[in-house]
Amino acid sequence: MKFDELDRKMRVYETAHDICVLPKIFMVARIDGRSFTRLTKEVHQFEAPFDVRMRDMMTETTKHLMNCGFNVIFGYTQSDEISLLFHAEISAFDRKLRKYNSILAGEASAKFSLLLGDVGAFDCRISELPNADLVCDYFRWRNEDAHRNALNAHCYWLLRGQNKSVGEATKFMEKKSVAEKNELLFQNGTNFNDIPLWQKRGTGLYWEDYEKEATNKLTGEMVLATRRRIKIDYELPMRDEFSEFIRSLL
Repeated sequence: MKFDELDRKMRVYETAHDICVLPKIFMVARIDGRSFTRLTKEVHQFEAPFDVRMRDMMTETTKHLMNCGFNVIFGYTQSDEISLLFHAEISAFDRKLRKYNSILAGEASAKFSLLLGDVGAFDCRISELPNADLVCDYFRWRNEDAHRNALNAHCYWLLRGQNKSVGEATKFMEKKSVAEKNELLFQNGTNFNDIPLWQKRGTGLYWEDYEKEATNKLTGEMVLATRRRIKIDYELPMRDEFSEFIRSLL
């Protein structure tokens, strides 16, 4: 059997179940760390509940994903997850889901592992969102999840610092209201409102234009050229303002 014939015969088994996202449908990728609790709390023992080193590695990984061949207009990271909003007209890889999932998981894993100096693996899944309202809802969901997780994490590690076991701290937190958790922190010297916004609301990355001095190759004169760069925002707006911010990017 000639190679071309064998290639056609076998290629179908790789592509028979290819799914392509329909035109005009928004795509958001969520890239999530695999077994990161163990990796960051046991193996490398990052500071709990939040560590600036972990934040910066996740931010740099997000930045890398925004520069690895996909038209990404917004990146968002909190904890061990990254969300990427693609341009509505993106056509890379014919919008094949298997390509987006495999490439983004691989790129994130490779970049983070280099930064960490150890193996850190990610998975990826794509949300297909038919309108701008659902795109806003998606990022509002992740933003609110960051807030909830931050409150729980600060309470949990406060209790662990008071020599409570994993089981005791977990049980103590069960059925506690948001107000009760805030009060727990306040009674122990922490006002949750004063905790940095990047811990409570995550970090956003988006493109901005800036002017840079350059040399006109024809005249040799110094001119101002407009360039693009990624802005890292550690103080994202909250609630409805955050939704409006996302809408402004679309």
